[in-house]
Parts: sequence; structure tokens; C-alpha cells
Amino acid sequence: MMESVLAFWLQHAPLLSVLLPSFTAMGLLLLGDLGDLGGMAEQGGGHDSARVRWRRRLSLASVVLGAVMAAGLVWRAAGGELLVYQLGEWSAPFGIVLVLDRLSALMVLLTYLVAAPVLWYATGGWDVRGRHFHAIFHFQLMGLSGAFLTGDLFNLFVFFEVLLIASYVLLLHGLGRERLRMGMHYVVLNLAGSGLFLIGLAMVYAVTGTLNMADLALRVAQLTGESALIARAAALILLVVFGLKAALVPLYFWLPGTYASASAPVAALFAIMTKVGVYSIIRTHWGIFGVEAGEASLAAQAWLLPLALTTSVLGAFGALAAHSMGRMVAYLTVSSVGTILAGVGLFTPETLSAALYYTLHSTIVIAGLFLLVELMAAQRGEAGDRLRPAAALREPVLLGMMMLFGAASAAGLPPLPGFLGKLMILQSASGLAAQAWVWGVVLTVGFFSMVGLARAGVIVFWHVQPDEGASVAESGASVKLLSAAWAFMAITVALALLASPVKRYTDAAAAQLADTAAYAEAVLGSQGGAGARTTRPYDGTRSTSPLQPAAAPAPAKVLP
Repeated sequence: MMESVLAFWLQHAPLLSVLLPSFTAMGLLLLGDLGDLGGMAEQGGGHDSARVRWRRRLSLASVVLGAVMAAGLVWRAAGGELLVYQLGEWSAPFGIVLVLDRLSALMVLLTYLVAAPVLWYATGGWDVRGRHFHAIFHFQLMGLSGAFLTGDLFNLFVFFEVLLIASYVLLLHGLGRERLRMGMHYVVLNLAGSGLFLIGLAMVYAVTGTLNMADLALRVAQLTGESALIARAAALILLVVFGLKAALVPLYFWLPGTYASASAPVAALFAIMTKVGVYSIIRTHWGIFGVEAGEASLAAQAWLLPLALTTSVLGAFGALAAHSMGRMVAYLTVSSVGTILAGVGLFTPETLSAALYYTLHSTIVIAGLFLLVELMAAQRGEAGDRLRPAAALREPVLLGMMMLFGAASAAGLPPLPGFLGKLMILQSASGLAAQAWVWGVVLTVGFFSMVGLARAGVIVFWHVQPDEGASVAESGASVKLLSAAWAFMAITVALALLASPVKRYTDAAAAQLADTAAYAEAVLGSQGGAGARTTRPYDGTRSTSPLQPAAAPAPAKVLP
């Protein structure tokens, strides 16, 4: 029995990672949640209703199973095998494919490492402050998993829309005027981004006749003249789109207010949302418009590194000047994205590997800090998370230790993974032309982040006004809520202890991503390279002749 289940999973692993959260969400919708809202307990709803308990159990069980499956994906991808799943047995580039490699497996696992503690925290009460929280939560996981596993740009757009629609609802969960106001900005900006996304895809398709990532990597390299210029323009449009999702300067202004106004578990889950933008930049500008893309190669190189370094600096300044803890953590999110994209923008496998390690660290720490901020705010009475003197915390030692741990890791103090990740980026940038800029920005940002976090800690823990008369909320001392925040701290410790094997994995992931020939061979087989046939419909000469490549592609191989 177990052998049959394992064989079934091995055969359908990528698809099951997308189907599990979608089926869970549909099951939760069928359960319904009428009568669960506050004030309706007399109708059989409320915090402890049987329906709420069953919904929580189903939701948590699905996330735990998803985390186990994601760990299995990493275990399977670690060997170097590229697993291509053809939906409907239609082969690429004409059919829809899911592609499992080291990078996609790592990002799916990171999604569940964030989702599991966040969902546990939400079951402490946030999940009943609005309707269908659990169903929307799993639709969000479906969109995230699909975006990381899809093998073509159009389905990346589709999964983007799925996760964005779910994020619109999650952002408004719990209601509130500020949440609604920032939600409107968030929706409008992302709709504009989706429109630009379609324009970029149309331009790419016009000059290549395909949106399959593996096929694009081969066809873009063959473009010359005007077609190459259009492809470069499309690459820059996609950089704008993904930069908006990742909160890259000058497109980051929406993030601090939006994340600060969201409920704590939603803001913590959103820590992975910016990484979808980072992941998409890596996929397009490394895998398609990378060093082997001919005249369209490295279209983003002149822009990405300066924008990334500026993002990191402005994020640190924002954290230093923030007037609330929520905004401070949101600005740290912006700063960390800049640091990650600086590694990506240097366009070497070593810097990309360091950036991937730092991505793991920053996502986990930022998610934990969002939960910690609400725990502290709940014990500060009317002051909430605003950075001004307020009532003493009920548990200053426990929360203070968590704050110290999270702040030290976010700022990059040894021996925590924030320090290791920044050290890897500095070492990988050694000898490059931009070394001085990268070193200067990373070290300066670390200093300003530490000062901002220290300022917040001094105000919250030392500037106490016992006579303020504020009530101390019990929710800030809940063992259940504290355990969720501690889970993120435990993952951070594990990331430091396992730094060596994790770094070996990210090294291999970066090398695999740079080997576009092996990726094309695995996804396209005989349909790719010299055997590729154009499907461009716009010129009226729908050729069936193989494209003539500018240069013979490297022999296809699968990395061990």
C-alpha cells in the first residue's frame, strides 16, 4: 500500500503540490462558515463551534501534508533530476508543463515553512474575524505553488492572478478603514501590473511564437535586429512587472502601508509574496534573457543592480524613520528584497547562490517579526504597535528575547543566518566591478537596520509609562500564539546550523539554473533546439521549417 502511494506521488509530485491546496480550499468552501462571525455565537457559531474546529483541523492537516510533500520535492530535486510533468500528456512547448528543479522545489518548501506557523497563529482567533479565511488561505498556497512550478510564462501570469485575487481578500480580512484604503491601492497597482504583464507577454510571443520558458531560452538567443530589440523591451517591461511584485525601487511605495495595515498572519504570509517577484526575475532574466540570449542577453543588467542597491538603502532608511513597528518590519522587507536582488543582479552563479540563501533567511525572519509585533502590540494597550512610550509589557523577558533574536538576525549579526547570508553575498561579490558598491551598501544597510531595531526596542521595553491606564490584552500572552512566533525563530536557528548543506544546495540550484541547455533538453526533448518549429501566426507565412539557430546549442544534459 505504502509503495503504491509513494509510486503515485513520485509520478505526480508537481501536480499534487498544486492540487492539494486547491482541493482543500474547495472542501473548506463546501463546509461553509455561516454563523462563525462574532455576535452570532448564539446561532451555533463562534470561536469553539464544531464547524470551526473541523475547518481548522482540515486546514492544518493539509498544510502539514503540503509541507511534507514540499520537503519531498526538495529531496527529489536535490539529486539534480529535472522532473517535467506534462498535463494531458501534451508535450512542450504546445502543452502545459510543470517543471520541478532545485529552485522551484526550494521555493515551494519555503512557502510551506512560512504557511504552517502562520496558519497555526491564525487559528488563535484571526481566522474567525471574517468569512472563508481558510479557503482563501489555501487558494493563496495554490497560486504560490503553481507560480513556482509552472514551466511557461502564460501560466505564470495565471497563477499570479490566482495568488493576487486571494491576497486581495486576505488583505481585507478583519475589515477596518485603513485596511480597506490600503487594499484599494494594492488592488489598483496590481491590476496595472497585470496589464503590463500581458503586454510584455504579447511582445515576447510576437517575436518568438512561444511562451514556454525552455523554448524561449532557445528562441530568444536566435533573434537579431529589430526582433532582438523588441525582446529586450519586453524583458524590461517584465522587469517592471516583477519589480512591482517584489517592491523594487521606485515601485515599493505600496508595500509599507499595505503590509502594516494587514492582520499579523496575513502580513507574515505576505513575506513570501515579494519573493514571487524575485523568483520571476530570476526565471526570466537568468533563464531566458541570461548570458546566452544573444543580442537580447542581460537586458536588465544595467538596471537591476543599481535599483536593487537603492531599494536596500531606502528600505533601511524607512525602517529607521518608521513610526510604528508594523511599518518598520515592512520597510525591512523592502530592504531585504534589495539585498537579494543585488546578488541576483550581479549575474554570477556564486552571487545567485548567496542571494538564494539570504532569501530563505529574510523570508522566515520577516514573517516571524510580523507575528512578534502583534504580540507586543497586544500588551501595550492603546499605543498598540506605535513607537511611543506605553504600558509595560506583560512578558518583557520572553518577548524581549524574541525581539533581540529577530532583530539581530534581520540586521545581520553573527552567528545568525542573516550574518551568514550577507557574508556570502560579500564574498561572492569579491573581485567584481561592483564590489565596492555592494560591500558599501550591504554593510551600511546592516548598520542602519540595527540602529532602527535598537531604537524600537528601547522605546518598547525601556520607555514604560505604568500610569497610562491601558489594559493589557490576554492575546499577547497566549501560548499558542507565542509558539507560532517561536517556530520561526527555531527555523532560523536550523538555517544557521544547516548553513553548509543549504549552501551546497543553493550552489547546485544556481548552477542548474545557468545550464539552460539541460533545462531545454529536459523540457523539450527533440522539440527544442535545432528541431524547434516556428508557430508565429502574425506574418502570414506560418513556417514549418526548423529555425536556424545562431549557434549550435550546447549538448543537453541533466545535472547529477
